[in-house]
Amino acid sequence: MVAAATTPATAGSASEPLLVGTTDKITSIDPAGSYDNGSFQVMNQVYPFLMNTKYGSADVTPDIAVSADFTTPTEYTVKLKPGLKFANGNDLTSSDVKFTFDRVVKINAADGPASLLANMDSVDAPDDTTVVFHLKHADQTWPQVLSSPAGPIVDEQTFSADKVTPDDDIVKGEGFAGQYKITSYKVNQLINYVPNPDYQGELGAAANKGITAKYYADASNMKLAIGNGDIDVAYRSLSATDVADLGKNDKVQVVKGPGGEIRYMVFNMDTMPFGAKAPEADPAKALAVRQAMADLIDRDKLATEVYKGTYTPLYSFVPEGLTGATDALKGMYGDGNGGPSLDKAKQALQAAGVTTPVTLNIQYNGEHYGPSSADEYAAIKTQLENGGLFKVNIAQTEWVQYSKDRTSDVYPIYQLGWFPDFSDADNYLSPFFTKDNFLKNHYDNPDVQALISKEQTDADPATRKTDIEKVQELVAKDLSTLPMLQGAQIAVVGKDVKDTTLDASFKFRYAPLAQVGAMRSRPAPMRPGATRV
Repeated sequence: MVAAATTPATAGSASEPLLVGTTDKITSIDPAGSYDNGSFQVMNQVYPFLMNTKYGSADVTPDIAVSADFTTPTEYTVKLKPGLKFANGNDLTSSDVKFTFDRVVKINAADGPASLLANMDSVDAPDDTTVVFHLKHADQTWPQVLSSPAGPIVDEQTFSADKVTPDDDIVKGEGFAGQYKITSYKVNQLINYVPNPDYQGELGAAANKGITAKYYADASNMKLAIGNGDIDVAYRSLSATDVADLGKNDKVQVVKGPGGEIRYMVFNMDTMPFGAKAPEADPAKALAVRQAMADLIDRDKLATEVYKGTYTPLYSFVPEGLTGATDALKGMYGDGNGGPSLDKAKQALQAAGVTTPVTLNIQYNGEHYGPSSADEYAAIKTQLENGGLFKVNIAQTEWVQYSKDRTSDVYPIYQLGWFPDFSDADNYLSPFFTKDNFLKNHYDNPDVQALISKEQTDADPATRKTDIEKVQELVAKDLSTLPMLQGAQIAVVGKDVKDTTLDASFKFRYAPLAQVGAMRSRPAPMRPGATRV
């Protein structure tokens, strides 16, 4: 089990609502209508899941279910707890579960998560507490999919079957069966949550009397609010500089936990120096270039000097905290301990007969991956040019064009980032290293593909973990991508706030939060025009 990052626990208990600030925006609180962090943050508080991750874990277990198992390789059967209810008093049965997943696929909203259910052929509800998912092919990640943005269970008497239900209608209908229900709502302004006494999932009751979530248009205003004690928690997204400044404020605590976001470089195996379709194509020399680059990258400096610790070094393709994650790159490249090595880089190039300096054209995009990308790639240029082995040209293009160019062989080497759909190692492997991967970088290793297919269908957790580790070892030798950084989850909380749980589920749950010591008499009032129910 992965240990959760938590603030120190002290004696006492919460007696009044806590104020949580965020800059994340909500698209829709209808699970069929959104597929973004801001919307999913709300869903995690108010909807139940068939499968979920307990605090401190990356692995899913039954939530409102008593059991969930593959009854055949392509049939996944879930048994619900008896007597489940929504906050409005409606029964929560297998019919609601079937309705939930059928409507996501039927609505297929442009901003929705229907793509996560691509392997679902049909859903049956043979009795009130049994749900059977029929899959198109065997897939051991299906339990994780049920914990993903496609998985929140909704009330069929509250939600539309064929269109996205408006947020205000959802709040009025009280079709909530998670740890909280919403009592007042103003989209992207203020939400009041109170604990749901009817919640029967495995995460347990809330440790607080409620949460008021306040939405900020500007992170600098949220920084001032948490620094001055006007809010109790600031979660997503303060800048690296803001986090560093708040770390000097003795009124607050900076809490960090493992994050699922990764930053990496992609090598186009055809067009990179000595690539398969380059003028001087030579696979051994192309590999040596990739190896030498891996030898020269100083991840620790990127993490500390550019991102002020809001990112941490990443030494493999699966981020730290997930089952099967390794440090495959750490011992294989650089000084063997995570640092750079000019000597190793020289040896790699000399052994392959590469004449130096080699020109590297690297593309990045600050519009999509943040303004610190410019500093990040300026630092990468400096690191790669150390010792005169490489001459590096860096450039950026606006995002719409960048998205087209990167899959059209325009960029020999380029920046990408990734945030997982669910907390499973496969979500960092199959999208990148299968033959028809989304990178479109012409990477093709049959041994890797065979192992990925095996781990996707292997029902034995131990052998599946071993295969996931083997995949990382093989792709570390090939280096079709170069992982560099893993984003830390960061929350800044008041000194009297305890049990801030940031773990490898990558879900920030409000329920564990508690406060001790002096407290405000009331949370901030609703703004004019807020919906009250």
